[in-house]
Amino acid sequence: MELEKQIQADMVTAMKAKETVRLAALRGIKAAILLAKTSEGSTGEVSDSDIVKIIGKLVKQRKESAEIYSRQNRPELAENELAEAAAMEVYLPKQLSEAETEAEIAKIVAETGASQPSDMGKVMGVATKRLAGQADGRLISSIVKRLLAK
Repeated sequence: MELEKQIQADMVTAMKAKETVRLAALRGIKAAILLAKTSEGSTGEVSDSDIVKIIGKLVKQRKESAEIYSRQNRPELAENELAEAAAMEVYLPKQLSEAETEAEIAKIVAETGASQPSDMGKVMGVATKRLAGQADGRLISSIVKRLLAK
């Protein structure tokens, strides 16, 4: 709940400062939080960890949209999407570098005793939980495949 209050306060600040891109990004986050609160089966409350997951998903969507706009030769739209993604990333935990991610996954491989590609599911289950919000799922998957293929 603390993160939601921070986002609301930052929205007010962005409105006063007339920061349109940041305000649009924060409004997108606020809308996604409200949608999560009112979705079927929800308790009406959203934890900070849920908000981080929501923001991570929104950032990923913005980056994918920017990539599509770039391919379609629409740089002005791509820039806007990337600017919104950057404004949202402020609320995410620090991302691990590829080397740090690989080191963490190597530890997980050792802990689980995985030694062959068929053990990938075991490793991915632990890795995605432990590295949630800190590393991209595709990166985790590619590193796990590489380590288990040795």
